[in-house]
Parts: sequence; structure tokens; C-alpha cells
Amino acid sequence: MAMPRTIALGILAVFILTGCGRQLKPDLSRLYTLSNATEQPPVIIIPGILGSKIAQKSDDKEVWIGAITRVIFSDFDELRLDIDPETLEPLDSDLYVTGITDKVAGQDFYGSIIDTLHAAGGYQQGRPGEPAVKGERRYYIFAYDWRQDNSRSARKLSRLVKQIQQDYNDPELKVDIIAHSMGGLVTRYYLRYGELDVLDRDDFPVTLEGGRSVRRVVLLGTPSLGAVDSVRSFIRGFEIGFTRIPTETVATFPSVYQLFPHALNDWIVNENGQPLKRDLFSRRIWERFAWSVFDPKVEQRIIDGFDDETEGREYVIVLRDYFHKQLERARRFGWSLTVPLPETPYKMVVFGGDCSLTPARLIAEKVEDDFEIRLWPKEIANPVAGVDYDNIMLEPGDGTVTKASLLARESLDPSVPRHKYSFFPAEYPVFVCEGHQKLTQNPTFQDNLLHFILSQDVED
Repeated sequence: MAMPRTIALGILAVFILTGCGRQLKPDLSRLYTLSNATEQPPVIIIPGILGSKIAQKSDDKEVWIGAITRVIFSDFDELRLDIDPETLEPLDSDLYVTGITDKVAGQDFYGSIIDTLHAAGGYQQGRPGEPAVKGERRYYIFAYDWRQDNSRSARKLSRLVKQIQQDYNDPELKVDIIAHSMGGLVTRYYLRYGELDVLDRDDFPVTLEGGRSVRRVVLLGTPSLGAVDSVRSFIRGFEIGFTRIPTETVATFPSVYQLFPHALNDWIVNENGQPLKRDLFSRRIWERFAWSVFDPKVEQRIIDGFDDETEGREYVIVLRDYFHKQLERARRFGWSLTVPLPETPYKMVVFGGDCSLTPARLIAEKVEDDFEIRLWPKEIANPVAGVDYDNIMLEPGDGTVTKASLLARESLDPSVPRHKYSFFPAEYPVFVCEGHQKLTQNPTFQDNLLHFILSQDVED
């Protein structure tokens, strides 16, 4: 008996959509084998926040990320940065960076990028201080202390680039950079200012010191206008597996402040969806809503951690003053990355996800005579009829970084002109349907990554 036409067409559609039952992936080795004979600049891989392993100097015990049991049960108190009460600067600690977080408990983080460069691109890992071999393609891993100020990490990146230039015996050598998430912010700061710290001043004197030593830049899932998710981490703690790094520990990390939404963003709205002009980088807003170290419950938890109550209360005062200082530096960090450049001596492309609803705004809902902050649409206690809270609070992205932030735009609507102080010299974007932590594993990203860094037809 002949198959009904509708059923036959349905089966055909299924075969077309599924690729006859198998997922098509690019053969990277075949696509890029022919270019193995071409000399290439060295590549630097820069991970994002949490992307570098950290251990104790005293006994080499790994405190991040450590055994899988730590991910499940630990509060990671060892990661807390001590603070100089006089300067309000982080003190040196008994911790050091040991390498990149490639794979943890079967979950890939940066191993995919390394495997792609090695197997398909013909790159070998280079180690700073080892003279380069002519014709050899090298990649370097820039593992850094992701808790520290991003301008400090940029200084270390600058020193790595200079060491690589020495290894190649070429002070004019240019490198390529592949940076994921917060690593892209470190990169963008380095491109503009090199080793200069501009975050304690009111102007941003762009030097392009780093940019003149870079040929091509790949930003992957970088929150160029910040991420509301970082604010949530300060309010409720940083979610890690089945546990959280408490907010009083996160508050000692200068880098996380620098992930806050840029001052150009409407990051908070009322229950009607109307933007509220509130300064996220003002200590007063944190005190007003009793967030983070200004929460009485957090304050008591901190005090309870000290043997002497007086010492605990004194530490709370220091931590809150430190918090204020880091807020102001974070404000300036955001602006330092978006003021216009006189020129762009490098080529930059952007990769990221745009298929997952991602936190974009918080809501201040009026409850009786006060306001309460809502982090998710489902938390709205008294929804206003006709208001689409999913649409207001969430935007397409990768689950952590919105598409708008990825492109350093204050509006998701591409027809809205970019703000004049949101300068972002990207050549083009590539969007994939992938979550933030799995972007490195995406075959479309891997294919386009190799095409960009290996192609000789890109005007440099």
C-alpha cells in the first residue's frame, strides 16, 4: 500500500532536520590542514572568571577548584582576600595560580580550545622563557588570579606578551588573543592601556600600548557592558555547583565588581517596567536595599566568624569602606572600556550565544510602604496586568551574558544607534545556540575561530 503523502513529507522533513539521524560537524583537520605550512603569530588563551586553578603556597593544596567534593560542600572561604585597613587594598595571600581549568568532573571548560588549536591548527604549547623555534606554531595560556582587579591582570598579561616577544627575539612581534568571558575584559583593558592603571583618576588616557602588540582578538561570551548576573551573585552569593561562595567572600574580589552592568544600562525597573534612575555604583543604593555586606544577616554572620566580637565589627567597617572603593573603581573600569579610541591597530571579532533567556534587569516592586528587589519574573508578588515580566527582566543571550552586552550595546534593538560613549571596534559578530560555559565546545565557534586566526586574506 502506498504511503500517505502527508506522512511521507513528514518523514522527509525529519530526515532533513536531523541530517538522517546524525549531527553534522565540520572536519576541522581537513578544513585547515593546508595552512599548516604557513607561519602564524603566537596565540594567547585567556580564561574567564573561575577559569584558573588556585593553590596554597604553603602545601600546594588546590583550593580552586579542588576535588569534586569541594564543589558540592565547600563555601570556599580560603579564596577570601584579606584587606589592608589603611589602604583598602587586597593584601598578598598564601595563594598562587597553577594553571587553566581545562576539565573538571568530566565537564570541559577550556580543553576544547586547546584541542582545537593543537589537533586542527597545528599549534604546540609554548612556555614563557623558552626560545621560539622557527616555523613552530605556539599557543600560550594566560592563567591569572581571577579574584583580583582586572587592571592588575592586564599588567600581568602585558608582561607575558613582552616575554613572548623576547622568546621570539622580535620586539615588534604581534600576538593573537582568544579570550573567554571576563578574560575579554582583561584583554580589552590591556589593548587600551597596557600596564597603566587609570581607575583612580577621572580621565582615561588611551595609550594603545597593548593594542600595538596584538594582531587579532577573539572575544567569546564577553560581557562588554557587564552582566546583571554579577549583581545577583553579590546579593545571594556566587552559585557553584550545589553550594555558594557567600557574598562576604565575593565582596573581597575586585574583579566581580567590574562585571556589574555598565552605567549606560537600565539595570533596574519598577513593577510597571519603567526604568529607575538608580546608581548601581553608589554605596547608598546598596545600603538602601541592605544588599551584600550591608545586609544585617550577613553582618552578623561575619561577626560570628571572629572569636572577638569587637574585631568582627571593626572588620565589617573596613569591608564596607573597601566595598565603596571597589564600586568606584568598577564604575571607572566600565567607562574606561567604552570611551572612543583614536585608532584600532588590531582586528577583533565577537562570538556568543543568543538563544537562552538571560538576566538583563532587576525589578524594584513596591510592597506596602517599601520596595523589594525581584531577581526573577516568578518572584513578582503582585503582577501588574498586561506587564510581560519575562520580556522586561530577561533578554536573549547565553544564560549569563545578554546579546546586547556581548555587542557593548545598551539596547538589544540593532536599529537603535549605539551610544557615543559605547565605542566597540568589532569587525563582526558570530552567534551560536550555546550556554555560556559550553561556548568553547561549540563546533561553529571552533570552525570560525580557526578561519579567523589562520586566514591570510584579513587585512592587518
